[in-house]
Amino acid sequence: MADGPYRYQQPGAGPYFYHSHPSNQHHQRHLAQSGSPTNSSRTPYANETPSPSRSPVSQASHNPYGMFGQTHQQNQHLMMNGGSGHQRYMQATMANKFQQHNSQQQHGQPQQHHHQPQQQQNHVGTHQTLGHQHTFSSGTMSNVTPHFTPSHLHSGTPGNNQPTLSEAVSEHWQQQLHLANEARAAASTPHHHCRKEGVSRVSKGPVEGSPEHSPRPGDEEERNRATTTGEIRRQDWDAMDLSGQGLRALSPSLFCHYMFLGKLFIDNNRLTNLHPSLGQLRSLTHLDASNNQLMEVPEEIGMLVNLTSLLLFYNKITSLPNEIGYLFKLEMLGIEGNPLDEDLMEEIIRRGSRALVTQLRENTPAGPPPNERDWHVLDDAEAAETLSVLTYNILCERYATPKLYGYTPSDILAWDYRKNLILNEIREHNADIVCLQEVDQEGYHEYFRRELAYQDYRGVFSPKTRAKTMADREAKFVDGCATFFKSSKYICLDKHVIDFANMAINRPDMKGEHDTFNRVMPRDQIAVVTFFENRATGSRLIVVNVHIHWDPAYKDVKLVQVAILMEQVSKLADRWAKQPACTEKTAFQYADMDGDDGVSTTRGLQEVLAPSQEYSNGTQIPLLVCGDFNSSAGSGVYDLMAQGSVSGRHEDLGNYSYGNFTRDGMAHPFTLRSAYSGTDELSITNYTPDFSDVIDYIWYSSNGLQIRGVLGNVDMDYLSKVPGFPNHHFPSDHLPLRAEFSVKSRKEIKAVEAKFGPPKERRS
Repeated sequence: MADGPYRYQQPGAGPYFYHSHPSNQHHQRHLAQSGSPTNSSRTPYANETPSPSRSPVSQASHNPYGMFGQTHQQNQHLMMNGGSGHQRYMQATMANKFQQHNSQQQHGQPQQHHHQPQQQQNHVGTHQTLGHQHTFSSGTMSNVTPHFTPSHLHSGTPGNNQPTLSEAVSEHWQQQLHLANEARAAASTPHHHCRKEGVSRVSKGPVEGSPEHSPRPGDEEERNRATTTGEIRRQDWDAMDLSGQGLRALSPSLFCHYMFLGKLFIDNNRLTNLHPSLGQLRSLTHLDASNNQLMEVPEEIGMLVNLTSLLLFYNKITSLPNEIGYLFKLEMLGIEGNPLDEDLMEEIIRRGSRALVTQLRENTPAGPPPNERDWHVLDDAEAAETLSVLTYNILCERYATPKLYGYTPSDILAWDYRKNLILNEIREHNADIVCLQEVDQEGYHEYFRRELAYQDYRGVFSPKTRAKTMADREAKFVDGCATFFKSSKYICLDKHVIDFANMAINRPDMKGEHDTFNRVMPRDQIAVVTFFENRATGSRLIVVNVHIHWDPAYKDVKLVQVAILMEQVSKLADRWAKQPACTEKTAFQYADMDGDDGVSTTRGLQEVLAPSQEYSNGTQIPLLVCGDFNSSAGSGVYDLMAQGSVSGRHEDLGNYSYGNFTRDGMAHPFTLRSAYSGTDELSITNYTPDFSDVIDYIWYSSNGLQIRGVLGNVDMDYLSKVPGFPNHHFPSDHLPLRAEFSVKSRKEIKAVEAKFGPPKERRS
């Protein structure tokens, strides 16, 4: 019942209602101040005639004297039932309502209710109906006379879940009450959202949230990559309205086959639970499950990290899972009308949805750890010489920001926590060669080099080239690549840093290309190349540690960087093939005090060490290329590494010009394979809410090395419950890759190359 374009007559005159008037003649705010418009004609209507301002209660319960003329300002009331024309006043006067009520209680002034006892009793008995009304005094709307008691507030829920009348009501909470009333008002209308918002209409342009509409962050945030959420869109609609259908359950296939959905409306049904497969809808930004019979929220809700609005009004939810803390983009968590825990209710009333999400995230327990990653044995034959390698992008401190990793608790994202997990993981794998990316200068010199020395590691490090132009206090935060090796097993014969930008602008064929200066030169990625010799066997090894540019809009730059990398590695390999034998390979020397003459002498292990092996050309030296390539299978980078060459017209190059690379194509002389090509390829090496793919690799020269085993996938059941890394168990958003090889003897290399051409891997 509302005082406005609908006005009830006095008893005995028969029921009438007013025709609506144009809004330019009688604006809603004018009606709220002056009552009904004058000169309104009346039209008789039956009791069953629908009216947007009528409460669905019986005619007998209606109080005909509850409304007064427009001159009776003191006792005139404005009845609100959630209609769009009235709800704006509720938000504007909510705080004043509580203050006025509290002031009257403090001065001992009783509330004056202008309702008959029968009407008040009927309101209490029907507060769960769709036409639930709230009464406010008219005039200036500053003096409010609520028709409910402190123990029974407007939402129909017990008063202990609401703020006391002396508490300040936040603007966020007022907005939530407004949305809650809208949800209740729409309870009797099937497909309400489809009708109201037009969400089912076919979009004429790219869907909001697709890659075409995604803002491109600044270059300073080098951790961002293309999102995989946009790649699964298969049509030009992304919203589904199942509201008001009386549904008691939802098929899991809804979540499996419609992962492109951005909005899902399942409100005003009879759902008692949400299936855990709901977590597969990772593109969702809006989920409305209001007016159901939900008792709890599944933990998998935390997988929907793109949610900005989660509405759960008028259910039976008593607690919230900590996984809601993962929803760092959430702006509105609608929980009005639920018997929620008092502490949670108080937090959202006082400080809003974001504060509650933060509280849940910071208090999230570690949970059970995932199962250990399996070790896949590919060749168990005996070998005279083996080596193991680990590559790991460790996510440096400066890139681990709450803006990019808002789903991670702050203490878990902190470098002091993560660096210890990273160090322990390196120690557990105990690889002969360790290639780390995103290691800043301070982290290398002050932590990893010192700590890993206790495990017999020595290191070679170089930061990105920008460090050369910065002061020391800033340069220490610049990341780069660090290669560690077991010093008791290997001697570092030489090392070299490849500066892609510098190499590009100094190539004669690329000097005059505008694309070289505009696209390649500003990217300061580097690679660290090291040349080792095994102390015991004399075999030699080239290890490349590289981090390629991240931005998916620069596929051409990635391909040029890798082409320059392999071109330089080929030149270095040819030069190192001619390097003379190493004459001093003693790992340790110690004093011998047992001499006959009593003179202390030194004695080493020279007698058990084999001489240095000789290589006729660079391709015969065993080669490992490890790192974060920021490129997946099928890209130009992957094709160049795996196939040995790509055309200068490769689609990743677009219409850009890079001298001989685009004129003649790109190639390298090595027979490289991915360490995981002989197995079921890893499903991911980088895992975040918006991106998960294989972009890290261990490449090896198959003519000099034989793969023996690799570290397998992460527990997939575990991944289905965590939205992304880092977290309590994984200190970086990347996974470490580990592989073990056997070094082929010179006879094996010659026989294989002469008889079979490029060798194939042996598989167990």
